[in-house]
Amino acid sequence: MKTFSATPADIDKKWIIIDAEGVVLGRLASIVAMRLRGKHKPSFTPHMDMGDNVIVINADKIQLSGNKRADKKYYWHTGHPGGIKHRTAGQILEGAYPERVVTAAVKRMLPGNRLSRKQMTNLRVYAGAEHPHEAQSPEVVDVKSMNSKNTRS
Repeated sequence: MKTFSATPADIDKKWIIIDAEGVVLGRLASIVAMRLRGKHKPSFTPHMDMGDNVIVINADKIQLSGNKRADKKYYWHTGHPGGIKHRTAGQILEGAYPERVVTAAVKRMLPGNRLSRKQMTNLRVYAGAEHPHEAQSPEVVDVKSMNSKNTRS
């Protein structure tokens, strides 16, 4: 048996939509990262962009376990001496761009290379329930029913 290695002609990308309302952030991010890489497919090839196009809606209604809403901090540096700043996950979720929490979690679950930066362009995250991708007729992936631990009670 020869080892199968996918070529660009073998790649079949689908569109999937995931509702993040009530889902725990880390569990959602790991499922989305797996779908973006294409590891859920039997023809997975590590050096090819095999993953699906993923649409995440209701990112502002994501849940965090424990006290992470108040304790988890996102840092950045202004470039000036002593210019390190931070915001908590709760501040970002209540702010103007709550989808950045989901985007950052998924990005950090992918390897840090050129291919994963290309794969991140296949992720679309929206704070509300509306999205402009109805023409692609995405199929719904129900993350809540995959495992009872995926939702926070």
